[in-house]
Amino acid sequence: MSDYMFVLESHLDAAQNRAVTEIQRIATEAGMNVWLTGGAMRDTLRGARILDLDFTVERDAGKIGRALAQSLGGEVVEEDALKRWVELTLPGGVRASVGNARSEKYLKPGGKPQIAPAGIHEDLTRRDFTINAMALSLNRGSRGLLIDPTNGQADLTNRELRGANPYIFFDDPSRIFRLIRFQYTLGFEIATRTQSQLENALIEEYQNAAPVSALATEIRALAESENAVAALEAYDRLGLLKLLSPALSGPNLNAAGLARFEKLLHTVLPPDAKGGWLAFLTVLTEKLGPKEKAGILHDFALPKAEAEEFKKLEAQAKKLEAALKSAKVTRPSHVYAALHGASTDAVLMVLYESAQRVVQDRIRAYYQKYLPLAQEVTEEQVAATGVKPGTPKFEKAFQAMIATHLNARPKKVPPPEPEAEGTPVPGPPAPMAMERGGARK
Repeated sequence: MSDYMFVLESHLDAAQNRAVTEIQRIATEAGMNVWLTGGAMRDTLRGARILDLDFTVERDAGKIGRALAQSLGGEVVEEDALKRWVELTLPGGVRASVGNARSEKYLKPGGKPQIAPAGIHEDLTRRDFTINAMALSLNRGSRGLLIDPTNGQADLTNRELRGANPYIFFDDPSRIFRLIRFQYTLGFEIATRTQSQLENALIEEYQNAAPVSALATEIRALAESENAVAALEAYDRLGLLKLLSPALSGPNLNAAGLARFEKLLHTVLPPDAKGGWLAFLTVLTEKLGPKEKAGILHDFALPKAEAEEFKKLEAQAKKLEAALKSAKVTRPSHVYAALHGASTDAVLMVLYESAQRVVQDRIRAYYQKYLPLAQEVTEEQVAATGVKPGTPKFEKAFQAMIATHLNARPKKVPPPEPEAEGTPVPGPPAPMAMERGGARK
């Protein structure tokens, strides 16, 4: 196994590793090549958590994607018939996409592309930035081979954002928004030539050719990142936020509130906490009236389930706050019961809005002490008591065991007994005899 495969597998969780293994099997049986590409390769090489798995195949990505979803019990959530690209959700919270290796030619900024099948090298060089233009072979004969035609690995090392080709913004103006996001969330510098390309694209108003949904997508990607506020302020300075809504730009940008929200997200919640997008959106639109807020929510195109959750979020947060400040909460298990199962969005909104010190303290105690303690209790321990796994009785016994563990008082370590007066203090051990050359016997 190559060093790159070792690095990849050490960064994937168990569910992601299953997806990689399964698509290798499916592609091999179909007689086609498959590579891991895009952001997954970028994050692998920079040692970051991998959020999405981006696979590229030689042909018929839709067939491979559907086979992967069916094999693992996932589903296809979006499909682009023109580009032959599918997006999947897989068990274990895995997000993945499968696309065809292809070339794209555009006659006008953001126009409909002319697409043709291509090799992996041509596919990589038509992409946005060099750090996203790398591929790792998952094929039997070349497994672990890194393909890097634009020298993206060097740009990762140098922390530099450089266009993969001279036409990145002409071909896809939404890359303007993505470049700004990467600049702040990755903390990379924009290469001089790419900065000139950006400035020229803005002068030519390429951004107006990008769909508003593309900016909404980039803002959504900011929600879980550090420096999100700085990126939003950069969008505002460049006149890009008003493309989404004039009501969101200028003094209506809730920079102070978002900065406080960002601090809470990254200092109170654990790094692996999932969710928070709807709370971020709530704070982002806090200063807007109902009409402007409704317009922005339309542009963000929330799925039906998310839209319903967004409407209920304020009520959920108030209910959670009431539970946490109740006089009946007297033991660690009570705090755990109130917060266990609560959505990350509701927790963040309570942290953001509640002025009750006891509420803030209990949320911090939950993440810092009670949750780690609860994770010490295993299903095997419950099963050892004779309760059958998978039954309501088992779950009840599991929660009871967690409560007992949380409420147990830590055993006090007795202080050392005072030494009798005149007791000699042991000195250092005598040095061992040494053989010739310094080796100990």
